[in-house]
Amino acid sequence: MNSGSLESHKNFSDRNEFVVPLLSDEGGDVTGAYKARHPKSGGTIRTVYIVDREGIIRYAKRGKPPHEELLEVLRDR
Repeated sequence: MNSGSLESHKNFSDRNEFVVPLLSDEGGDVTGAYKARHPKSGGTIRTVYIVDREGIIRYAKRGKPPHEELLEVLRDR
């Protein structure tokens, strides 16, 4: 998730051929709720979440995890 616009997320998804939705948090509400807001700059701390269809967080990690790690979580679902 990040505070980018819906349009920027769509462009990113299209460019990378994503088949899963990305969250755009322009108002910062979700970023705050997930404690992913940088305390000094107010920007978003890079954090990856995988949430299943029931709304359960199946994966959460700060930074930029390896693609293989993410794919493994998705394959196990």
